[in-house]
Amino acid sequence: MAINIQTAVDHWLRLLVCLVISMTIHASANLNNVNITILQSAVAKGAVCLDGSPPAYYYVKGFGDGVNNWVLDLEGGGWCASDDFCATRLKNNLGSSKYMNGTHEFGQIKSQNQTENPDFYNWNRVYVAYCDSSSFMGDNIQSETGINRRGARIFNAIMEDLLAKGMANAENAILAGGSAGALGALFHCDGFSELLPNAKRVKCISDSGVFVHAVHLPGADRRANLFAKVAAYQGIPVDSLPSSCTSRMNSSLCLFPENFIGDIKTPLFLIETAFDQYQLGSHYFSNGSAWKNCTEHLELCTPSQLQVMKDYGIAVRQTLQEISDTTSVGMFVHSCLRHGHTYESSGWDSSYVLANKTIAQAVGDWFYGRDFFQEIDYDNELPLFKNCTKLTASTYDPSLYA
Repeated sequence: MAINIQTAVDHWLRLLVCLVISMTIHASANLNNVNITILQSAVAKGAVCLDGSPPAYYYVKGFGDGVNNWVLDLEGGGWCASDDFCATRLKNNLGSSKYMNGTHEFGQIKSQNQTENPDFYNWNRVYVAYCDSSSFMGDNIQSETGINRRGARIFNAIMEDLLAKGMANAENAILAGGSAGALGALFHCDGFSELLPNAKRVKCISDSGVFVHAVHLPGADRRANLFAKVAAYQGIPVDSLPSSCTSRMNSSLCLFPENFIGDIKTPLFLIETAFDQYQLGSHYFSNGSAWKNCTEHLELCTPSQLQVMKDYGIAVRQTLQEISDTTSVGMFVHSCLRHGHTYESSGWDSSYVLANKTIAQAVGDWFYGRDFFQEIDYDNELPLFKNCTKLTASTYDPSLYA
């Protein structure tokens, strides 16, 4: 009888443990599942998405010793530079808040999980939705077909709203962004810092935002033309670009970060790869389908495609090395084929390591001044897979790259 009672107790204890674990996991997930804020008041200021709907962001309050600290992350999503292309975005989240998810899962630098995000887990965390297709920089009149181009006004309206919600009292603050959002973070970096004159630390992070011109590689004119079209169509004001750059070259070339990063006064950290999957697939190669297969499946790349990747990697490293040689910009530059790091854990917590540090550790040490970090991986001339494993001799002829 005693044995049966003990067996029953053990059974119920196991069930209780499982229930507690399940509730803990569920609670953790809920903590990172953040509701959308639609900023209706922005409409009167002309700060609207492509379709005229109000802009939006996702926000969770800080707590504990992070109650007066803020991290803002600007969403990316490319650009549009014509009525026809922008019209394709009017029925999705990249052009309208009507199609944005009601909640967004916060992870990585926005996670409330202390293990995953030890330095920023209890900060005020904001994810700014992207619906203007101009890297939050455009300010043009409505097009003839009714497309609104108001990225700069969206940024300003959301900053004004967050300042009123307590960001004006920030002690520490980060403006970050990914891809096109990272380009926006670079351009708004010093202006963001000026909004917080009493803060102890204000710094910026660009995740996969250094779009490289690479004038000596194929497609340089096409890349320059892309930014020229974006600047003209979206109405990016020339006086909003660094005068130190516009005084030296055509203003549209001042959308390439290599031409203005040296003039940013606010401390800056770059998270990059020498082999950016998006740039390789979209900005460097004319045969889209063949290169899409290659950039998504390295084992399908031909030797000539790998050679172009090798040349691209050299150009990226040279560009970033010039930045590191002349500035105190922090950077983490690896060789794994991907685009963006702070939107999934494989790019934030463990998969990418340089100088014995993950991206999360390097960023945290840099922000708090525990250790300056500026590392570029030169050990791999060819791209690694997304999980940072190497190509094998069975997938290409290594003698071609000796």
